[in-house]
Amino acid sequence: MAFVLKKNKSDYVVDSVLYLVLALFCLVTLFPLYFVFIMSITPYEEVLKHGGFVLIPSTVTFEAFHTILESGVVPKALGVTTYITLLGTFLNILVTTGLAYALSKKYLPGRNIVLMGIVFTMLFSGGLIPLFLTVKATGLMNTLWALMIPGLVSSFNMLIMKTYFEGLPHEVEEAAKVDGCGDLQTLIRIVLPLSLPVIATMALFYGVGHWNTYFAGIMYINDRDLFPLQVVLRNMIVAPSVSQELSVSANEVEMLPPETIKMAVVVVAIIPVLVIYPFLQKYFMKGMLLGAVKG
Repeated sequence: MAFVLKKNKSDYVVDSVLYLVLALFCLVTLFPLYFVFIMSITPYEEVLKHGGFVLIPSTVTFEAFHTILESGVVPKALGVTTYITLLGTFLNILVTTGLAYALSKKYLPGRNIVLMGIVFTMLFSGGLIPLFLTVKATGLMNTLWALMIPGLVSSFNMLIMKTYFEGLPHEVEEAAKVDGCGDLQTLIRIVLPLSLPVIATMALFYGVGHWNTYFAGIMYINDRDLFPLQVVLRNMIVAPSVSQELSVSANEVEMLPPETIKMAVVVVAIIPVLVIYPFLQKYFMKGMLLGAVKG
């Protein structure tokens, strides 16, 4: 027998209040993004007319985007950021997956010792200066490898992936081995296709981290041609002149307020993440939940 629950007036009131609160939270979250985009396409005269705050511009201009793309600095930084994001995320997933799969096997010799060492790094670290000296001693300074190698494996992400692998049916792997598959073939042909949710989740974590690389770029990179996008944006904020940072003449940016150009760079920096995230969202919650169920 099927039961149908009917809502009374109090239920509708509670639902209405919840939807209103969620709508307010959504508005508070989206408004900064909206404001940044509006400021990047608002003409200089209108910005002055409204005292620097424009909610709905009467006219639209894309001169700020034209200026930053013509400068050469922002496109080069965008290319560097895209490169370290794609390659860095691939290396992160490759190493994290291999390590997590190996440690998910209880028969692995020395497994507990390795796990204790990994958990130890989550609680204690050598600090910033030893990390800098290590990167310098290994010859990674002023190379893009310095933005990828030091953070090649996240202990937290590895443990989540290991827990996910441990939750997969052992019978599937045993059947693959009966058919003649080795450990590597079992990982590639059986385990990875079954682990797309957690892999997509880890890729999102690693990818966003690489895309927002900022502090590492300041510490390890001195060549301006190797600056990632976030470092260029930071330099534009602290530089006395935007035209100086963009390496263009002051006449090219004199009709645009510095804030408009900065906002345009911010838009360029956040659009790729906003575009990619919806495609990975369906894997995001599933991967996190399934990877965190078991201890």
